[in-house]
Amino acid sequence: MTVLLPRTDLVPNTFEFETEAFVKTTGFREYDARWVFGKEINLLGIQALGLGLGSYIHERGVKPRIVVGHDYRSYSINIKNALIIGLIQAGCEVLDIGLCLSPIAYFAQFDLDAPCVAMVTASHNENGWTGVKMGCQAPLTFGPDEMGRLKEIIMAGAGVERPGGSLKLVQGVQERYLADVASKAQLKRKLKVICACGNGTAGAFAPQALRAMGAEVIEMDTVLDNTFPKYNPNPEDHHMLMEMAKAVKEYGADLALGFDGDGDRCGVVDDTGEEIFADKIGLMLARDLSALHKDATFVVDVKSTGLYKTDEVLKANGAQTVYWKTGHSYIKRKTSELKALAGFEKSGHFFFNSPIGLGYDDGIVAAAAVLAMLERNPGKSLSELKTALPVAYTSLTMSPHCGDEVKYQVLEKIVQEYVDLYAKGGEILGRKIVEVITVNGARVHLEDGSWVLVRASSNKPELVVVVESLTSADDMRDLFRKEVKPRLAAHPEVGSYNQEI
Repeated sequence: MTVLLPRTDLVPNTFEFETEAFVKTTGFREYDARWVFGKEINLLGIQALGLGLGSYIHERGVKPRIVVGHDYRSYSINIKNALIIGLIQAGCEVLDIGLCLSPIAYFAQFDLDAPCVAMVTASHNENGWTGVKMGCQAPLTFGPDEMGRLKEIIMAGAGVERPGGSLKLVQGVQERYLADVASKAQLKRKLKVICACGNGTAGAFAPQALRAMGAEVIEMDTVLDNTFPKYNPNPEDHHMLMEMAKAVKEYGADLALGFDGDGDRCGVVDDTGEEIFADKIGLMLARDLSALHKDATFVVDVKSTGLYKTDEVLKANGAQTVYWKTGHSYIKRKTSELKALAGFEKSGHFFFNSPIGLGYDDGIVAAAAVLAMLERNPGKSLSELKTALPVAYTSLTMSPHCGDEVKYQVLEKIVQEYVDLYAKGGEILGRKIVEVITVNGARVHLEDGSWVLVRASSNKPELVVVVESLTSADDMRDLFRKEVKPRLAAHPEVGSYNQEI
């Protein structure tokens, strides 16, 4: 049966819910699709998604050969099967690799010579959520343009049925992935590692991979449990990080590595129990890797530390850093476009190109890079490598309310204010503006390396504010209180903050 014109108004336990496609348009995000299963999409809606995705693949002129996989949530295999029906309807050759992490599905694109991927996962979202991460040009995944077109096709019922669809169940990809990722770090140094998985899918793969690298692994919440009994598997989440820190101290570990629900992000806690944010871990890795790969390019998102611009080690190694739009899809695409050695996103997505990785975000490859860095620095702890970085005082992310319908217009005015101030040779708190990066809001660099950022949240009715000083914590607070806050207050659409410094 061809599924046409998905409804947005159905409710469970009705005849219509079982016989018509139900898809809430809110599930189409900037980088993937995500819904509460049953409340926002039904199985026929997932089938419509598969038909629409397959139709879009044909529209793009890409070979319709697609890897599909699923996380371990109790309903994910049924969702994947419904997606497969739609893909076969669209005339796609489907390669089902079974239970896996998102990076394993991305690896399978190369392993099986398949340009397309559809990974059924809701990552670290609570039980009840589902979603699909998609791509048709390895190693890239969809961004806003692709997701927008996919949404148009599906909601207009414009999917096209074609002959030639098929399904093959493929064995052995997971084993080949684990062998490949284990080769990224082969430790001679004895390292005791906490492997924290928050009861997410990574628990089935990450401990095995780390042991194969030569680490002594202490498993923490690696049993699969999609109710997430302790906390969601999110290495940005304070609760998970605090549990990782406690485990480091309890076991005298060298570090803790935490993985999100589908294994594409990695969080790090050092030997003292202190979290190291992903942009600082990225800087440590950039220092280490730029010594091996002279004149390397790195890509980081606009929320990341300004130390990439001022670091003397990177300068000495000829490294260049490009700041780009926040969002893993953007950073992945830019890293690929520039053929950069690596890209780092502050949320914990790490992208490594050859010879380290294949360009997609992989938490376990990131973990291997951290372990390899420690192997190349015998006698030095992770906290000592962190302490060797220049000091930067970075604020928490502050989010003043600004309605979805006006936030981009308000941001446009603020960006123009900073661009005009720069053009006039202006200053902020006595320091000359040396650059205004406008790829994602306004990131305003000052002559001493300090900076301020104002951008729009991609998924909430908010602006996003981050400031960093290379001078002091007081100066960091002044950059917010005396510069950014009064500037935003001049726009009446900007409301109260979630937190201030």
